[in-house]
Amino acid sequence: MQRIKNPLLLTGCLLVTLLTGGISGYFTIQGVNTWYPALHKPFFNPPNTIFGPVWTSLYMLMGISFYLILKQPKSNARNNAIGIFTIQLVLNFFWSIIFFNLHFIALALIDIILMWAAIIAMIVLFHCVNRLASLLQLPYIAWVSFATLLNAAILYLN
Repeated sequence: MQRIKNPLLLTGCLLVTLLTGGISGYFTIQGVNTWYPALHKPFFNPPNTIFGPVWTSLYMLMGISFYLILKQPKSNARNNAIGIFTIQLVLNFFWSIIFFNLHFIALALIDIILMWAAIIAMIVLFHCVNRLASLLQLPYIAWVSFATLLNAAILYLN
């Protein structure tokens, strides 16, 4: 097992991702509890209790992955990886607000499609810098693929 060389950097990376999810969640909790239950949802909609643990795990994987990128030597590939990570995280942050707070299901679908594309690009760019960092993003792209389908189904049904 490899020793963590910069625990402060790792902690910062985890805080960035977890706080992004937490702050976004804070602004959307009312919609989750009032507006969302009233929507027509597809048969494959998971119970609400699944979302918190899944997203927490994904934010932790994102933070670890970002740490692996940041500890690499400075390069154009590393800068590109940092840039796309930032873009996908911003899109991630705003999806919840657009969907749960503003109730713009169609705009949320556009946001999550852009997020999906940014995650694919992130996986590719991370792979150029650190293979493990890219592999840690595979559960994220799998979940966002599912969430995109769920968003599209909810738009269709409502």
